[in-house]
Amino acid sequence: MKIKYFEDTDTALIEFTNQKVSETKEINENIMIDLDGKGNLVGITIEHANQHANMKDFSFQQMSGLN
Repeated sequence: MKIKYFEDTDTALIEFTNQKVSETKEINENIMIDLDGKGNLVGITIEHANQHANMKDFSFQQMSGLN
């Protein structure tokens, strides 16, 4: 997974796979999802990311399984 943030446009792009995008669906005016030919999620684009996704507080945690 890759997360790209474009500060000049305040756009976040989250790429889950490197599959070819076959279709883009608009969820609302600020969020679009990209799907492959089988309908699987490829990526998410978030416009006005600081407002809608709080990019300034972005962090990553990898959690281990429960014991």
